[in-house]
Amino acid sequence: MIEFYINGQQVDVQLEDEQSIGDVLKSFEKTCEENEAAVIGITVNGKQITAELFDEESAKPLEKNTKFEFSIVTKNDIKESFSKLSELFAELASQMENLPVALQSGKNLEVSESIKKLADSIEQFCHIATLASLFPDTFTPEKLNGINFKEFFSEFSPILKDFEDALQNNDTVMLGDLSEYEICPRLKEISKSLQTL
Repeated sequence: MIEFYINGQQVDVQLEDEQSIGDVLKSFEKTCEENEAAVIGITVNGKQITAELFDEESAKPLEKNTKFEFSIVTKNDIKESFSKLSELFAELASQMENLPVALQSGKNLEVSESIKKLADSIEQFCHIATLASLFPDTFTPEKLNGINFKEFFSEFSPILKDFEDALQNNDTVMLGDLSEYEICPRLKEISKSLQTL
């Protein structure tokens, strides 16, 4: 019996005249495109099919007890993720704006929580932006006030690095200035641009 799993859920799939593993993969990819989805991972009989293995595995004949597992992402998933990130960045922007006051009040735990959240959110954003590139018609041009996300983050990275240094050196003045005048406006900018996607 041929089994199909999509994002961990077993699904019923009607095969037509697919003869090889490649036929099934091609057919599945076409179905995904028609449903505004993209394949981000393939496992056949427990073996992960990487780009290097794809041609070799595709050529194999389809056997009766083949198990296909697909990881997919839809255009809608990405829009929802960007929408959640937009809210998260707006929330982080206000935390960064209030960071100088929090530092002066000795709320160090609160400050370090905000900083950790900021780092996690940027990492999450980069992951989703990478997935968004699978749908170039919808998510381009990824403009953010005239600059694209890549440029935006390459300009943002040194600021975050300075912020990290200030944190290690316990330089509260520098931390306050960076969070209020450099990080906060940029987070507001990202949040605003993500709402339009």
